[in-house]
Amino acid sequence: MGASVQKYVLKNGLTVLLKPIHTAPIVSWRVLYRVGSRNERTGQTGVSHWVEHMMFKGTPQFPAGTLDRLVDREGGVWNAHTFIDFTAYFETMPADRIDLALRIEADRMTNAVFAPEEVASERTVIISERQGRENSPLFWLGEEINGAAFRVHPYHHEIIGDMADLESMTRDDLYGHYQRYYKPNNAIAVAVGDFEPEAMLARIEALYGPIPAGELPAPFVRPEPEQRGERRVRVEREGNTAFLQVGYKVPDANHPDWFALAVLESVLGGPGGMGGGSVDNKTCRLYKALVMSEIAAAVNAGLTPTVDPFLFEIVLAVRDGRSLEEAEAALNAEIERIRTEDITQAELDKAIKQARALFAYSTEGVSGQSYWLAICENLGSYEWFETYVDRLSAVTVQDVRAAAEKYFDPRQRTVGWYIPTGDGDYAEGDDEGDEA
Repeated sequence: MGASVQKYVLKNGLTVLLKPIHTAPIVSWRVLYRVGSRNERTGQTGVSHWVEHMMFKGTPQFPAGTLDRLVDREGGVWNAHTFIDFTAYFETMPADRIDLALRIEADRMTNAVFAPEEVASERTVIISERQGRENSPLFWLGEEINGAAFRVHPYHHEIIGDMADLESMTRDDLYGHYQRYYKPNNAIAVAVGDFEPEAMLARIEALYGPIPAGELPAPFVRPEPEQRGERRVRVEREGNTAFLQVGYKVPDANHPDWFALAVLESVLGGPGGMGGGSVDNKTCRLYKALVMSEIAAAVNAGLTPTVDPFLFEIVLAVRDGRSLEEAEAALNAEIERIRTEDITQAELDKAIKQARALFAYSTEGVSGQSYWLAICENLGSYEWFETYVDRLSAVTVQDVRAAAEKYFDPRQRTVGWYIPTGDGDYAEGDDEGDEA
């Protein structure tokens, strides 16, 4: 994937990762702030995502609306993404126009306006966004699952935030969040593409070096107590399809068992997670056991690399005429089988091959590489990205069996039923993250 990564830390604490790749005249510039919904207190849920929206509302240098035209005129694309562990902004542009991206992010690191009228306007937008999410049964079910699985840790609330907080948060709440967390010593800046490292670093120093470091607040992260028994939730709302969702407590991305769980994800539901997408999962265990038997209409399994322990999630849509009880019994039988029997070497080899292929595909371009380099540095080190394939390939049949036995313990799961009332016709999809 090109040259090796060069890492620097400026005097003000800004972490800089540079990866020159000269295969095409394109550069992706990304600035990630180490703040997401996991850092939000009750009463301010959704503030990270709302601040992300406000960052597109202008500065004195670049008033609202001007940057869309500037980036488009220069042939670039730009956007942002709020997740449970971070908020990130990016521009991917022709290499000879990347200076605009560097200037944009340096400017709005300190000079975003947060005009009261823009805050009021965006409140309406974000409330409408949440209401749109509420058209999905999986949004309601996921919100209840996370709320039950995490009683103490802030992973319990949705990135979009609770409606009560979206209705009550003030301009000062948003601006205070921005002032606390949008500091160079709380940021990771990544450039991937066609540039010379010395010149790029010098320009970054010139633009970002003068921005003073801030005194960062103590991290607002409360460790989740050990779960001591299965938890269950039921959602009864409009719709015609029943859904079953199960979340098992699993460790953070730096835990030695994480890669065995990534292989389990591929075996059970097809590769996803680090790959940033999915492939045809018709040969995976859950598809064969639940869809081909006509118990479920669709099924998938998901594992996400996170800073703190999170969930290994399995979601299935129950086929019309079959019951939630029947679907849960069939799923539990498959989970018990993978806990008590070794997978085959052929299954392991195929799972690793698929996961590696999806990883390679999703990190082929400069935007994908800047995305994962920033995220992995936020997890602890960009080397997590660079060693991903080797660590995945080192997983053995015994590792998979041990991980399944340990983490698919029924006492460590949260089970959710979505029971449709037959009113309305809801969409099935839901996003894990939020983009502007």
